[in-house]
Amino acid sequence: MNFTLEHTDTHSKARAGRLTTDHGEITTPIFMPVGTVASVKGVHQKELREEVKPDIILSNTYHLYLRPGMEILEQAGGLHRFMGWDSNILTDSGGYQVYSLSGNRKIKEEGVKFKSHIDGSLHFFSPESVMELQRSIGADIIMAFDECTPYPCDYDYAERSMHLTHRWLDRCLKHLEQVPEKYGHQQAFFPIVQGSTYKDLRKQSAEYIANADAFGNAIGGLSVGEPAEEMYAMADEVCSILPEDKPRYLMGVGTPINILENIALGVDMFDCVMPTRNARNGMLFTAHGTINIKNKKWENDFSPIDELGQTFVDTEYSKAYLRHLFAANEYLGKQIATIHNLGFYLWLVRTAREKIVAGEFAAWKTKMVQQMDNRR
Repeated sequence: MNFTLEHTDTHSKARAGRLTTDHGEITTPIFMPVGTVASVKGVHQKELREEVKPDIILSNTYHLYLRPGMEILEQAGGLHRFMGWDSNILTDSGGYQVYSLSGNRKIKEEGVKFKSHIDGSLHFFSPESVMELQRSIGADIIMAFDECTPYPCDYDYAERSMHLTHRWLDRCLKHLEQVPEKYGHQQAFFPIVQGSTYKDLRKQSAEYIANADAFGNAIGGLSVGEPAEEMYAMADEVCSILPEDKPRYLMGVGTPINILENIALGVDMFDCVMPTRNARNGMLFTAHGTINIKNKKWENDFSPIDELGQTFVDTEYSKAYLRHLFAANEYLGKQIATIHNLGFYLWLVRTAREKIVAGEFAAWKTKMVQQMDNRR
C-alpha cells in the first residue's frame, strides 16, 4: 500500500496523486462508481472494465451483510471473486445506511441496533463487528464505523455525535489489530471526519482523525442536505488540517460541479449514486449541462449525446435514439445512459488530473463549472 502526491496546482489546492494497492494503481483525483450490492446498477463488469474503466468501485457493508451474507462471501473467497472484479474495491462501513434508517435504528455507545429494510429483522452493528465484516468482504480500502449526523442538527447533538465517532474509531483501530486479513491482500483503513457544518467541530475532528495516522482519511456527514457553499467551507477547513501525504476521500459527493469545486479544495476521492440513479431516470451529464433525454426536443436530434465527441459507450448513439429507447421503456436506454454518465464522471476527474499536472486546472475548472451549470 502506497500513496504518492505527484503534483499540486499552483492556483488552487488541487492535487494529483497515485495510490497503489495489491489490486493495482488508482490515479487521483478519482471517482468511484457505486456498486452497493456487488453490482453497479445496469452495467456488466465487462462494460465497467472495457468502457468506463474505473480504477476502483465502491460497495457497502450494510447491504452485503444482509445479502448475500458473510458466509457466502467467505465461501466465494471474498467480494472480488464473488463479483468477478479483479480491480480495487472500497467498502463503506454502513454508517450512512444506519443514518438513513432513522426510523428503524437505535444508537448507543455499544453500537447501533437496527431493523433490516428487507424483512424487518433486528441486527446490531458495533465498531468491532463492522471491522470483522469488512475483513470478510475483503475490500482494498475499508472505512471506520461512524455516526453520520443529519442536517440540520443542533450544535450539542453534532458535538456528542462527533465524540462518539472518535470513540468508535479507537475501538475500530484496536480491533483491526486482532483480526487478520483473510484473502492474501492488504487492506487500507480510513477513519472519517464528522462535525456537521460547525467549523470548530470539523477542525477538532480533523485533528483527531489525522492523529490516528491511518493510511488515508475520509470526510463524512456532508452532501446530506446542506447548501453547497457550506459543504465547500467544511471541506476546505478539513483539507487544511488533514496530512498532505495521505489520500482524502469526500464521501457521497456529488454533482460534476461539486466534484470540481472540491478537487480545487484538495480532495482526492469521490463516490456518488447520482450518475447511475439519474441515468435510469433519463438525466444525462455532459460538458455543456444536464440533459433530460425524455424531452420532446430531442426527438429528431441525431447529434451525439455529448458534444465533446467523447465516446463513453462502444457506439456513439444519438440523442434521438436514446430518447426513443426511454419512450419505448426499453432497458437498453437506461443501460446506455448509465454507461454514458459513468464515463463522463471518469472523463471529468481524469481531465482534471491532466490539467493539474499541466498547471491549467484553475482556469479550466472555472470554464467547466460555467458550462455544466445549465439544464437543457
